[in-house]
Amino acid sequence: EVQLAESGGDLVQPGGSLRLSCAARDIFNLNDMGWYRQAPGNERELIARFNNRGGPIYADSVKGRFTISRDNAKKTVYLQMNNLKPEDTAVYYCHALFTDYWGQGTQVTVSS
Repeated sequence: EVQLAESGGDLVQPGGSLRLSCAARDIFNLNDMGWYRQAPGNERELIARFNNRGGPIYADSVKGRFTISRDNAKKTVYLQMNNLKPEDTAVYYCHALFTDYWGQGTQVTVSS
């Protein structure tokens, strides 16, 4: 059974960093994983994923600050977030693309 579990969300000051993790049980190909976020009152948006060759694709809002990576042995996908801004405040989700599988989300709050 596919299970996705995010962790690593926290309260951080502007300019700070966080690393989110997504443990992906029973996902065959981690290249089919992506990170989304949803801020209050906003739609859920895709912010990072892998292309079909395993390279990263980012939304313009996070390009240059966030990095998606994966550890195939640990079946885990990561999102390194640097230079965080208040507008990055949201619930962050990992998602198995082309499926209905989502994690429960982890809260990231950027505030001084």
